[in-house]
Amino acid sequence: MRLPIFQVDAFTDKVFGGNPAAVCLLENWLSDDVMQQIARENSVAETAFFIPLDEGFEIRWFTPEIEMDLCGHATLAAAHIIARHLNYSLSSIQFKSKSGKLTVTIEDKLLTLNFPSREPKPSKAPQIILDAIKYQPKEILKSRDYILVFEDEEIIRLLQPNQSILDRINLDPGGIIVTAQGKNVDFVSRFFTPQASIFEDPVTGSAHCSLIPYWSKKLNKDSLVALQLSSRIGKLFCKNVGERVLISGEAVTYLEGHILV
Repeated sequence: MRLPIFQVDAFTDKVFGGNPAAVCLLENWLSDDVMQQIARENSVAETAFFIPLDEGFEIRWFTPEIEMDLCGHATLAAAHIIARHLNYSLSSIQFKSKSGKLTVTIEDKLLTLNFPSREPKPSKAPQIILDAIKYQPKEILKSRDYILVFEDEEIIRLLQPNQSILDRINLDPGGIIVTAQGKNVDFVSRFFTPQASIFEDPVTGSAHCSLIPYWSKKLNKDSLVALQLSSRIGKLFCKNVGERVLISGEAVTYLEGHILV
């Protein structure tokens, strides 16, 4: 089989920034095993696969290790390909997914994800996470992911979690979010995934399904600007709309070609 493939940098306006995702266009679903092998071969945090439906598309996401239930940056990347490369004429894209119906609206350079809100609840983190992080969070919450809230943006920048300790636990399909109020934006974050080939995810759209409702309440505002402080940096424009969250960002194409399977 000769399959079209793209690589897109999501949540950035320039290549080598944001979060890279591979996007594979399919006419029909491949076997789960083949899609997992393609994702492993691509060796980026996520590979999005999508097929056309009568109305919109169906989308699935694979890391090099597992299939995910939701991925923001790879959805943004897939929408970018549909909008910018497939001569798509509508102003919104409908995706069927394992997390329900997802909509991406297209407005100039910005693409806006309409995702489910996953409000986190107060929780206790396994001691192994706290041992690996070293800094003491002021608050711990959990939805899909553990969320550790800290006093200061600088702590988020300086954190160097001990991967060898964290790799002793399995949080599939979740991870660990560290976050704080921002100095020049509303909030900042980073995202770590134990036992994953890519330990720190550069920009994590799905993590903001929990960060947006949390910071919306804390800051008493529904529209927020966020930075994910990985080495690649990602900027996200966020809005809390009740049971849904809106996450906007730009994307740029890095690679276009074909794979032979």
